[in-house]
Formats: sequence, C-alpha cells, structure tokens
Amino acid sequence: MWTIPELAAQEFTLKGRVLDSETKEYLNGASVVLKGEAAGEQTSLGGNFELENLRKDKYTLSIRYQGYNLYEQVVRLEEDLDLGDIYLVKFGAEGTSAAIQKTIRANNITQLFNDRPNMIGGNMVYGIPPEPKKLEGNSYLDKKWNSATILLYRDQQLLEGFRVRYNVISNMFELMEPENNLVSTMPGLRIQNIVWVDSTYKVPRYFVNGMDFKEEGTPVSGFFEVLVDGELPLMRRTKVILKESNYNEALMVGNRNDQLLKRNYYYYLQGKEIIALPKNRKKFFAIFKEDAEELEEFASGNALSHKDPSGIFQLFTKYNSQFPGFVPIITQLIDAQ
Repeated sequence: MWTIPELAAQEFTLKGRVLDSETKEYLNGASVVLKGEAAGEQTSLGGNFELENLRKDKYTLSIRYQGYNLYEQVVRLEEDLDLGDIYLVKFGAEGTSAAIQKTIRANNITQLFNDRPNMIGGNMVYGIPPEPKKLEGNSYLDKKWNSATILLYRDQQLLEGFRVRYNVISNMFELMEPENNLVSTMPGLRIQNIVWVDSTYKVPRYFVNGMDFKEEGTPVSGFFEVLVDGELPLMRRTKVILKESNYNEALMVGNRNDQLLKRNYYYYLQGKEIIALPKNRKKFFAIFKEDAEELEEFASGNALSHKDPSGIFQLFTKYNSQFPGFVPIITQLIDAQ
C-alpha cells in the first residue's frame, strides 16, 4: 500500500524597518520579538529586521528600544509579509512637560507591577508589605472604540470602516479592523485628520493634526478637535497630566495612588496660527474685533461666561453663524471622556 508523505508545514518571513517617529532616522539594535515565541532578533543597519521560518498563525510583534515607548502590533501571517516602516515614539516626544514624561514612566512602572505581581516595593511595616501604589485613570481621549474615517498624509489615502481609540500621551491611534477585530497601532504623525462618530452621542467629531499649524511659531504635536468651524474656528486640545500621590504613610491621609487627569485647553485659529484663548475678559472679546461689543452684550444677556467651555462654544457659534455658508459641526459641546 502506497502512502503519501506528509507535506512539510509552510514557513513564512516577517520583516520591516524601525525608525524614530520624529527624526525618521533608522534605529539599529532595537529588540524585535514575537510574544510567546522563540523568534526574535535585533534590528541591523538601516533599522531592518527579518524573522524567518514562521508558521501560518497570528502573532503579537513587540519592539523595544531604550528611551522609546513599547510598540506592539497584532500580525496575522498567511504569507511572507513586509510591514514597511515602523515608527517608535520617544519618551516625552509629545511635549517637553516633565509631568508628561513622569506619566510615561509611571505607566511603565505600573506595567512592571502587573507583569511581576510578586515584586513589591516600599518599606515593610510589622512584616506586612504596603500595598504598591497604582496608576488611576487612562491616557485615552475616549477609552471607548469609535467608528472612524481617517485621512493619511501619504497620497491622501482614506481609511474607512475602522474603529479607533487615541492615546493622548503617546500620540498613537489604535485601529480595530471591522471584520476580525484585530488591533494595530498607527503613529499620529501619519494621520492628517480623522472624523469619528462618538459612540455615546452618535454625532461626528472632527480632529486635525497639530503639525499643520503653529503655536507661537512652532509646529504642534498632537491633535486638536474642531468644535466650531468657519471664519474664526474654535479648537480644543486635551492633555493628560500626572497628579502624584500625596499619601502620608505615618498619618494615613491623602491619596495613595498616582492619577492620570485630563485637562481641556481652548484655542482659536488665525490663519495657520493656533492661539490660546485669553483668560482676561477684555482680551477675550477683542478676538471678535468689530463684533466684540455685540458678542459681549450677547454673553451678558444669556449669562454666558468666557471662562466656561459651554459659554465659549456658544459665543464662537454665534460669531461664525453671521457668515454665509456656516454649518455647525455639533449643536452642543461634547466633553472629552
């Protein structure tokens, strides 16, 4: 009786290049591994890596490089695959704020505690280790997934049908494919603008890349939400700050955990210049130039404050509505989650 020898399992290759997200320089010596697998290597000259002899399967690609945020991407390998350029984001690359840099470090420390639950820091009191401090909150603009349309800088390519989340700290988008729920990441610097349908309010929200604008003459990293479009657009930027623990062990008072807190900042757009809204009432209404007096009367008559986000939104809507072709993006102010 003849038998047919079993065919050898088909093997594939996974390759790509690792670069700095800001300088576009290749990163040599980055650690590239497939989680849970023996496959792994370091990037060579030109930031290249190539993992060979891989079975048809779903893998989680993990890339680490000292001084940069961890990069992870789910890959379904069914043939030889070239991932092209993969961008790593430096710690603090989204800003020079010490608080943001501390936030990134706090995230890494929290991950370390999660990965190694037996690692407990702090002093021992009466032989009982104190509960390790945790990081409360999250760094997502909205932690829920929202259906989105994405416009890329490259070739003005339009991506539709994805659900997305935006990590404010790392300036990275997480994209979930519509059919198989695979999640991948995309650096914000590749995206020109994005419209997503808010999963709670069921209305579109528009976000533009700060790289296309300048604040005090300098390009801006991160995304701004367009709240009111028109002759004088109103923009909002959400930042994440770290509020460190103020817990007093001896008195047992205060907050034991570090907290990630979201803060909204409001701007108006003049040409390509992003300008923070003045806190001073006189300077605020001066933005509207010859309409300043009318807008101030409108604010007084409707009990609107120039320091309240809802009041600001209504004043900019009122101003822009006098110009032909004005169409409101949203009819009410939606707070960042």
